[in-house]
Amino acid sequence: MKNYQTERIRNIAVVAHGGAGKTSLVEAMLYNTGAITRLGRVEDGTTTADYHPEEINRQITIHTSLIPCEWQNCKINALDTPGFVDFIAEVKAALRVADSLLFVVSAVDGVEVQTEVIWDYASEAGLPKVVFINKMDRENANFYKVLEELKDKFNANFAPILLPVGQAADFSGVVDMIEQKAYTFANGKPQETAVPDHLQAALAEYREKLIEAAVEADDELMMKYLEGEELIPEEIKSGLKKGVVTSKVVPVLCGSATKNMAVVNLMDLLVNYCPPPEDKSAEPFAGLVFKTLADPYVGRMNFIRVFSGKLTGDSALLNSTKEKIEKVGQVLFVRGKNSIPVNEVNCGDLAVLVKLQETGTGDTLCDKDHPVKLEGIEFPEPTLTVAIQPKSKGDEDKLSNALARLTEEDPTVRVEKNTETKQTLLTGMGEMHLDILVERLKRKYGVDVSIEEPKIPYRETIRNEVKVEGKYKKQTGGRGQYGHVWLRLEPLAEEPFAFGEEIFGGAVPKQYVPAVEKGVREAMQEGVLAGYPVTGVKVILYDGSYHPVDSSELAFKIAASMAFKKGTQQANPVLLEPIMEVEVTVPENFMGDIIGDFNTKRGRILGMEPAGKKTKIRALAPLAELTRYAIDLKSMTQGRGSFRMRFSSYEEVPAYLAEEIIKKAKAAAESEK
Repeated sequence: MKNYQTERIRNIAVVAHGGAGKTSLVEAMLYNTGAITRLGRVEDGTTTADYHPEEINRQITIHTSLIPCEWQNCKINALDTPGFVDFIAEVKAALRVADSLLFVVSAVDGVEVQTEVIWDYASEAGLPKVVFINKMDRENANFYKVLEELKDKFNANFAPILLPVGQAADFSGVVDMIEQKAYTFANGKPQETAVPDHLQAALAEYREKLIEAAVEADDELMMKYLEGEELIPEEIKSGLKKGVVTSKVVPVLCGSATKNMAVVNLMDLLVNYCPPPEDKSAEPFAGLVFKTLADPYVGRMNFIRVFSGKLTGDSALLNSTKEKIEKVGQVLFVRGKNSIPVNEVNCGDLAVLVKLQETGTGDTLCDKDHPVKLEGIEFPEPTLTVAIQPKSKGDEDKLSNALARLTEEDPTVRVEKNTETKQTLLTGMGEMHLDILVERLKRKYGVDVSIEEPKIPYRETIRNEVKVEGKYKKQTGGRGQYGHVWLRLEPLAEEPFAFGEEIFGGAVPKQYVPAVEKGVREAMQEGVLAGYPVTGVKVILYDGSYHPVDSSELAFKIAASMAFKKGTQQANPVLLEPIMEVEVTVPENFMGDIIGDFNTKRGRILGMEPAGKKTKIRALAPLAELTRYAIDLKSMTQGRGSFRMRFSSYEEVPAYLAEEIIKKAKAAAESEK
């Protein structure tokens, strides 16, 4: 693969809802360039883009693949992205380094959820868009219905460039409305034919609309059009190109990826209409890492886009995000799992660096004498948590290392060791994401894990004030042990714990007071109801006694611990649960469902406010009711909603629930003995 100049590069993110045919389309593009000699099939696991074992097994795209295609003396860097919501982070990373988006829409299923979600992201980023209505050969395919759906869903100027000749079983080719020519296809190659008579009226109608779209972006053409002059094909193309580059026009094409029909027409359009990267080749080098993979043979692979200057091998670069110097060895162009070593990469191109020590996704690499920090990638927060543990004892270290590698590869993975519940928590974007992470742990890192529900970190507190005595006295023949305290326990709302002393006349010598506090703090780790930590208590040491020989710090610590446990039993102990503040962002038509659902989850709505085209709902709800909220929300909104949550406070568990929680906690403690 040769090195292309900036103006001959097209960085295209290929996006869609899962199953629309992105990967098959990219495969057909690659076949048409001669880079592969036969079309791979997703069903057979033989496509160039979907080469990871988990992709082949599930027949879906999970990782964004970089598939460069050389066409008309240009390099189309096709980024084949996942179409399932759990892997939206891969799409967001691709959008950060793409200059245009190719939306693949099924002629059978129409505009689906992920298409809507990604369309909003693309519009926010101001990226040019192209639509390819795929699967025109399938049963129930309907180009015109999907075109109307696009117009209904999105505020955009859609301009069909191709019309289908027939649909479903009758689909036999396309009509190019700019050239007013029809084509059939043999092995992907177009063969000109006459425009069918029954399409002449549609051709005239849609061509007029196409010309209107073309002149909107060009004042000179607009004047010519308004004066009634005929526009030649080159003028229409020129106007459309301006419209695409400025995001004022969205060209719409149609065809069949698996039958390789009209794919060359699409490739021509991507080369001729989509913008090249901004040319900053004269500036010092700066690039952004948009993806990281841990390859079992090559090691860590960092996918990078060159935003300015040139990237050369065997150089030292500054990672300005982490303020570390990285030594760059080999630089690769990749196509799926295949790679080609190169000496340099021009501005605007995409490449891979291997075996960097510190660099991860979202980091900027730059000339160390000209430090710069590029805008990073905004990834969504992972929201579904499970607890995992190795099935084989002794695999804890192995698991820890494997999880560290997973977090390097995937910025939407969170790992936390909860010391309180003694669980390792793995958080991802959804059920499929977590399933694949667990599968990867076993296949790639040799750690088989079991999954369980995360334990809720309950707390215990007191509701009444009590005074309580604790005395520890032990005589063993020699020197004994003696500690004696009187404590006052009070409920405390403002903070988790406070300790004070009101000792008069040296009833407890000053040197033993810290031991009393230590004994209380240790006793607080395990409450009397169900063994959960105690919070919200003020403890005052106000009296006691000591022995001049037998008293010790240990004796006072034990006495304080005894007093505290006795005191919490007498002070009306109650169970507390963590309450989370939740922000849910959904289209307005789902608001009623969300509010109703929070009512079933013991939630309280705090307020609502507009958030762009959507509505943001703020609520409080117990964590125990939210452990599977990522799944519930996806189900209620068909994947259109998002949420994030953070800890707010602890509140008392209703008595009818507390009884059951305490019973289960005691049973679990018994089984561990």
